Amino acid sequence: MSILVAGATGTVGQHVTELLLQRGISVRALTRNPERAKGRLPEGVKIAAGDLMKPETLDEALQGIEAMFLITSSDEPDADLNTDPQVIALAKAAGVKRVVVLVGYEEGPVEEALRASGMQWTLIKPAEFMANVLADWRQTIREEGFVREFYGQALSARIHEGDIAAVASEALLEDGHHEQSYSLTGPEALTRREAVLAIAAAIGKDIAFIELTEDEAKQQWRDQGYDEASVEFFVQMAKNPPEAGYTVLPTVEQVLGRPARSLAEWAAEHKQAFLT
Repeated sequence: MSILVAGATGTVGQHVTELLLQRGISVRALTRNPERAKGRLPEGVKIAAGDLMKPETLDEALQGIEAMFLITSSDEPDADLNTDPQVIALAKAAGVKRVVVLVGYEEGPVEEALRASGMQWTLIKPAEFMANVLADWRQTIREEGFVREFYGQALSARIHEGDIAAVASEALLEDGHHEQSYSLTGPEALTRREAVLAIAAAIGKDIAFIELTEDEAKQQWRDQGYDEASVEFFVQMAKNPPEAGYTVLPTVEQVLGRPARSLAEWAAEHKQAFLT
């Protein structure tokens, strides 16, 4: 079986790639930059050049592919990706039988095209990635021993990116997941303050939580280059997050037969990133 993995070097895609390789699956990684991808992919992965925003570039990458892991946007900083829904029609024409899509904030044209395609499909809808902690908090935890955040009571049922990938891999390889839309969360909903405490305990380091005022948070986001609409969105997401973002669901355990991993477990796995 040959599976095409889009976003194979991304937060979730790299885990999907590794899990498929462990199960003896032939993996073809789709990338816009093959040279850059070479150093970031495990041995044994075949690299195919192609751009999800330019469906005409995908013909060769899709040849001989039976299933596909698809992303609609990138989780890499400053990446410009908005997958063209025509990708679905091309995949079907190439003989792809099964597609698993990592859905962003909400469904869009790609998901609509997939539902109407006649192919087997599964939608993966995760809550906030635990990996976001590395981008948001790693530097100040490592260098100064604190986290500076707005609204410490903001709740999130963060999920381990490896668990997202495990569910996606199961849907790619096993029957019984057709027409399923899997909302995925971690095993607990933690406030930002509680999340910091969990990380501190896991890595064995005291971490202070410094709460920003709304004005301080807004100015910080402006200094980072965000426009006013984005700044207001961040404020509202902290104060009034969508219920789906903090409602703990049993989906991971139902699909995998084991519990979702906790933030403490994730932090222990990434301990050195916070200490050195």
